[in-house]
Amino acid sequence: MSTTPKIVVASEAGIFIRSLSDISEALNTCIMAHALILTEQDLAPEFFDLRTGLAGELFQKFTNFRKRVAIVLPNPAAYGERVVELAREHSSHGLIRFVNSKEEAETWLNS
Repeated sequence: MSTTPKIVVASEAGIFIRSLSDISEALNTCIMAHALILTEQDLAPEFFDLRTGLAGELFQKFTNFRKRVAIVLPNPAAYGERVVELAREHSSHGLIRFVNSKEEAETWLNS
């Protein structure tokens, strides 16, 4: 029996976060998993406009269910200073983390 936790890769599971209802669907898809990897391609532009609340809602729901989320975002500055700040604030967060690559995401999620 493998001791490696199950990690859902959004693109492989058909997860795309465009709206609040997509967050609930993503959580349902991940209910038996340990964690989720999202890339910037899996996230609508509204996710990076922090005023929409989409990022905050995703973080809150996954945190409430103690699911780890790695967001692969090599260049947060491409989305503005607020996203840079958010990525910095989550650089050592236990459940939500911004990372530079899928490999870095897998390493963190398997630790």
